[in-house]
Amino acid sequence: MLTESVHAYLSIRRAGGFTLHADEHLLLNFARYATERGEDHVRTTTAIEWAAGAKSLRQCGIRLRTLTRFARHVRAEDSEHQLPPDHVFAAPIYRRLPHIFEPEEIYHILEVAGKMGPAGSLQPWTYQTLFGLLASCGLRVSEAIALKVEDMTEDGLIIRNTKFRKTRLVPMHETTEGAMKEYVKLRQMAGGSTNHFFVSPEGKPLRYPTVSENFLKILRELGLRGEKGQPGPRLHDLRHTTTVRALESCPHDQVANHILALSTYLGHSKLANTYWYIHATPQLLAGIADACQAQLEGGMS
Repeated sequence: MLTESVHAYLSIRRAGGFTLHADEHLLLNFARYATERGEDHVRTTTAIEWAAGAKSLRQCGIRLRTLTRFARHVRAEDSEHQLPPDHVFAAPIYRRLPHIFEPEEIYHILEVAGKMGPAGSLQPWTYQTLFGLLASCGLRVSEAIALKVEDMTEDGLIIRNTKFRKTRLVPMHETTEGAMKEYVKLRQMAGGSTNHFFVSPEGKPLRYPTVSENFLKILRELGLRGEKGQPGPRLHDLRHTTTVRALESCPHDQVANHILALSTYLGHSKLANTYWYIHATPQLLAGIADACQAQLEGGMS
């Protein structure tokens, strides 16, 4: 019964545009856990015991909050379900401070990517073009590796069915477009059974873990990151870097309009999500200081 309720809940929320892969895994796990105890309703004690089985306090909180959302939904039709409190595991919520890459760092990353092995294969061209695209357009990594050959048009890249099933057009700088067109020629020579834009030396679609690991190897080679297990720059930081640099180049009296356009360009469903990508850099702080000084001088005249 709980398993059927979980599937019904997921179906309704997915109709609203949510993917819920993690929620599905957690909720079905709980359904099995409760069923093994002979329970066919959400019980607070069982919910807390199940959530406590996670490896960290943060994961315990995620488990319980996910289950509480589900319980709130099914309780509307069946009051036998109990509503667990979602604040039992009070782990602090924080966002990791991103690394904003300097232009010369990105240059060296692309340089090293272009020397990857195996010699004579498509791989160095694949990763050099992929990392260059991420650095110039700020795509999500999943969006970039999901691109199909036909998604590159004269007007830009068609990013299909991403978060909340949104599709958008992403214009490219002429240098990025030129690099992408050169890669297409090489990719066609390599062949392969897939129409994915970026492919492995075997002609297969790229996998996120492999792409991320290759990026980290390059960072370690350049001395930008320590050994495995140590914190440092990540592949996703290229997206943060694109966002910050776009704001740095924006006239300060146009920031509000620019952020709105940037939010659309990044594929965010809410403007608030874009603010998480805004970080203080010397250039941005200098611009703020200049604007404040101009305002003060204008008021004193």
